[in-house]
Amino acid sequence: MSLKNILEKIVEEGARILLSDKNKDWEASVLLESLSEPMLKRRAHLQPGLYIAEINDSGYLGQVLYKVKQKA
Repeated sequence: MSLKNILEKIVEEGARILLSDKNKDWEASVLLESLSEPMLKRRAHLQPGLYIAEINDSGYLGQVLYKVKQKA
């Protein structure tokens, strides 16, 4: 699954979450509009309630791209 697919699913479901990188909290819809196409095409895995991590070329989880935060 791509990062784009994950973000679209979050938006479609209306999940009340923020995605946090090292610098800022983001709405999934904002990331969909602002990330580059190569970034959106990255293979990724959503661990609900915890994080979105990239999947490396070997098929293993790589670095955490975004931590999942519940909206207040």
